[in-house]
Parts: sequence; C-alpha cells; structure tokens
Amino acid sequence: MKIGNISLAPGAALAPMAGFTDAAQRRLAANFGANFTISEMVSAKALTLGDKKSPKLIWNGENCAPYGVQLFGAEPETMAEAAKLIAHHSFDFYDINMGCPAPKIVGSGAGSALMKNPVLAGTIAKAVVDASGNRPVTVKMRIGWDSSQITAVELAKRCEDAGVALLTVHGRTREEMYRPGIHTDIIAEVKAAVNIPVLANGDIETAEDAKRLLEQTGCDGVMVGRGALGAPWLFSQIKAMLEGNEIPSAPDIPQRMELLRRQIMDMVEEKGEYVALSQARSSAVYYMRGLHHAPALRRACCSLKTLADVDKLIEQVLEENPT
Repeated sequence: MKIGNISLAPGAALAPMAGFTDAAQRRLAANFGANFTISEMVSAKALTLGDKKSPKLIWNGENCAPYGVQLFGAEPETMAEAAKLIAHHSFDFYDINMGCPAPKIVGSGAGSALMKNPVLAGTIAKAVVDASGNRPVTVKMRIGWDSSQITAVELAKRCEDAGVALLTVHGRTREEMYRPGIHTDIIAEVKAAVNIPVLANGDIETAEDAKRLLEQTGCDGVMVGRGALGAPWLFSQIKAMLEGNEIPSAPDIPQRMELLRRQIMDMVEEKGEYVALSQARSSAVYYMRGLHHAPALRRACCSLKTLADVDKLIEQVLEENPT
C-alpha cells in the first residue's frame, strides 16, 4: 500500500488525536511498528494569522515511520495558504481533518461539519492538493453528520477526484461521537466506491479487532486511535497478524510502567517538565487500564506535576499489582 509515492510497511497507522499524539506518542507508536503517524490537528487559520504555538505541533523529531501533518479549516483559500506556509517543515504528507466532532471545531464549519457539505469538502481537498507541491494529501473523515446525512461515499468520491491519495474512514457519524459500535457496512461502501487506498478506523483494541474490521470492510488497512493509548505494543501485534506471524504477548506490568516513564521523559526533553507533566496526565491514565485499584491510580495520574510524582505513581502501581 502507498500514500502517493510513499510505500507503507504492513501494520496499522496511528490516528491523530488532539492532546495525545505529540512527537513522543508518535515516536513510541512508530517504534512498535505503526506504519505511519499524523500530528495533532493544526488550525489553518491560526497558521495564516501567525500564531506562534501552532508550528510547535508540527515538529516531529526522530521518527522511523512516515509522518503527516493534519490541517483543519473550512475555507479552501486558507487551507491552501496554510499548506504552503508549513511546506519548509520536515514531514511526508498532508492530512485534512474532516472527522473531528468537537463543538468548537464543527462550530467553525471544519472537522466533521464538512460531512454536511461534500462539495465544499472536495473544494478544500483540491485546494490543498494544488498547494502541496510533491507531497501527497490524505483525508480523515466520518461516515456522515447524523443518520439523515450519511455522505461518506459522495465525499470520498469528491476527494478522490480532487487528487487525494488515501482516505481514512471513522465508522461513526458526528452525532454518534465515540459511542461504541461502528458502521462497517458504510466503510465498506466507501472502499467499493473509490480506487485509492482506504483505511478503516474505530473500536480497534486488539489485533483480532483489526483483522475482523479488515474482513468486514475489505479495506486496505486500519488506523488505531484510543485503543493504542497506554498500549503502544498493539501496533506490533497488528503488524504480526498482518504478516502472518505469531502475535507477541503484551508486556508485563513493570515493562508497561517503563514505557510510560520513557514516554513522559521524551515529553519532558521536548517541552520541559512543567508543560510535559500537565499534558502527560491524560496519557498516563490509559496505562492504568486493567490494573488492580485502577480508579485510585487514575486519580493519582491526574495529580502528576513532577518526574518524582511519576516515580511514585509507578512504585504504587508495582506495589498494588505484583507480578
């Protein structure tokens, strides 16, 4: 499978998630076999207005997987201008956000609000493709706005006509947000309607989930989001499954805690302790899944302020979860 001229190894992609998929998270996923990663979403309008924080979201550091930068916006001209403004950064492809359900994003007409207007979505895709130089453009979308506006097939066709190289389809409407259960039949309809690669996304927590989703949709691959938070080894398990190899076991609890510490240390090196720890709390919570006394451990995660607090948390985890 390829994104334009970029060849992808077998495996699952890491979904872009605001507040989670920073450079440290992307690097960890890539090291476990994610076949590509994407930045947190970056506001095209903020870039064109000279915002100083937005370019920091683009920086990727060392990463062994192809890397894309995700832009969001509702104005074709602004999206094209933003694409040109970031062209000097080091990344492999552009991604357009047509799936974020957050109220402040859809309130501006961006994200999954574009599912209500496939014509505008196609125009935005064409504007970014035309501004992208020799970099491919991908799109992450949902199946529609609500049950009365299932527009995924039309939107996908318009994106393909605009020159988009790959589509990722999250199998829910905006109205459904992240509630359990995805519409695999509609993802399959998108795959059947276009000739470019399509990835399926939604409710993947195990390699078996990924295999089942591929079988149900006929897609070319999968993208994993929340299921990989606190469990980056999921990428190695999906990769092994796709290659027909034995699926490796999940790491034991001490190894999981070492991964947590490594991720936070990477964040500290890149952002400083104060900023990194404030952002690391949400990621740390996911590492507590399935542990004894998980509610208390999650509360402890929400109080992390220093690396010393991280060490205390890990000590508490190991004491309460002996192997």
